[in-house]
Amino acid sequence: MAITSANQLELLQTAEAVAREKMIDPDLVVEAMEESLARAAKSRYGAELDIRVSIDRKTGKATFTRVRTVVADDEIENDRAEMNVEDAKEYLDDPKIGDTIVDEVPPVDMGRIAAQSAKQVILQKVREAERDRQYEEFKDKAGTIINGLVKREEYGNVIVDIGRGEAVLRRNEKIGREAYRPNDRIRVYIKDVRREQRGPQIFLSRTDPMFMAELFKMEVPEIYDGIIDIKAVARDPGSRAKIAVISYDNSIDPVGACVGMRGSRVQAVVNELQGEKIDIIPWNEDTPTFLVNALQPAEVSKVVLDEEAERIEVVVPEEQLSLAIGRRGQNVRLASQLTGLDIDIMTEEEESARRQAEFEERTKLFVATLDLDEFFAQLLVAEGFTSLEEVAYVEIDELLVIDGVDEDTAGELQARARDYLDAQNKKAIDRARELGVEDSLLAFDGLTPQMVEALAEDDVKTLEDFATCADWELAGGWTTVGEERVKDDGVLEKFGMSLEEAQDLIMTARIQLGWVDPADLVSEEEIEEGEAAEEGAEA
Repeated sequence: MAITSANQLELLQTAEAVAREKMIDPDLVVEAMEESLARAAKSRYGAELDIRVSIDRKTGKATFTRVRTVVADDEIENDRAEMNVEDAKEYLDDPKIGDTIVDEVPPVDMGRIAAQSAKQVILQKVREAERDRQYEEFKDKAGTIINGLVKREEYGNVIVDIGRGEAVLRRNEKIGREAYRPNDRIRVYIKDVRREQRGPQIFLSRTDPMFMAELFKMEVPEIYDGIIDIKAVARDPGSRAKIAVISYDNSIDPVGACVGMRGSRVQAVVNELQGEKIDIIPWNEDTPTFLVNALQPAEVSKVVLDEEAERIEVVVPEEQLSLAIGRRGQNVRLASQLTGLDIDIMTEEEESARRQAEFEERTKLFVATLDLDEFFAQLLVAEGFTSLEEVAYVEIDELLVIDGVDEDTAGELQARARDYLDAQNKKAIDRARELGVEDSLLAFDGLTPQMVEALAEDDVKTLEDFATCADWELAGGWTTVGEERVKDDGVLEKFGMSLEEAQDLIMTARIQLGWVDPADLVSEEEIEEGEAAEEGAEA
């Protein structure tokens, strides 16, 4: 097939037809044709030549050219595509390195093999353009709901036709034991869109918490309009779910709006989720109040929040315990997901017994260490003192509020507490020195003598040893072995050290030793600010 004998307009007509069929830019198809013709010409004239083809977008005429680049004498690697400055003077008046010499060459006669190769190039380019178009179309739809048609099932995964492509609903993203047949209509949530070698991969879900949130947005106009906001969602797919909502209009009840007239709105969502029971909860900025709402329908007597440990203790009447925990712990698990806190539930009797045990333990501590009688020790505990450090270093005014305590008594209490703590510190330091701890570790700010003693018993005796520790070795953590989570005990875990504190101490030690330059450290705040600036620039 000679390109000169073909109808020149046929190239453009073919490109437009393919572009319409695949819904891509006609220029991409023409560029693919140019590349395929150039490849065919190279097979005719020689692969070493730089042959380029240009197709006129109006007439369809294909122009074949040979391009040669002017380079220095010692840089010539391919004498059929490169030439030196001296030889280039034959073609250019004042040639310089980097100039190009373009010569038109005769069009080629495309044989059967060359034509087949050209066809493969065009198909490949069209396929790549189609994949790019599909990715660009669906990447912005991630996080939305789409309707599709079931095509087939492969190893438990459902392949869904979503119009201009296929998507995958994995087995673990289906609700319960959902089963689909070919040509069934299905409503799904686009969870992720990835660009991969074999083309864009679109992953669907029906178990993602945001699927339920998007369903509510479709059913409740107030959520779509932004009057009501969904603050948190927790799901046990196919069984039960909790959703926290807030209204920015005082005249609109967020729970009532989501339930709808006679439950019509929430029922539409329940039907789509295969009968999943949904608790709609009013969101509250006050964490304990929000948690009380989240544990509905159980009644809560008392809530104790530990913000540092991100834990919360909930006290319920004996008869409410099973309701608060739920079947197989479902209710408390969903409430924990909703609030982002670990929840400990106990009865009023258990809480009373625990508090009594703590009271007795602290009383014994003060009796033994401060040489007090039991009554006086109980007064300290009743006023909220829990440790010797609090007694030793608290403002003296806080001791004076205790009945029968004057300034002299308060001063004596603090002196006894400090003496005891100093003695314990000296004992720990002496023990650490016996174990071979160096002064560099003893003087390191942030470690108490008891911590240094514990480190020495674990064979960490120098600042260098400490700097090589991992954060989990100090604060503890969890390791997954097979499918089981195994607890890793930290050397300083018993002193209440967190992972963040361990990381800071280790990094400080490395800086002191000169292993890390502080100028090279970028804080999380700076990273977040940089990301925010980039997002703003893109917008």
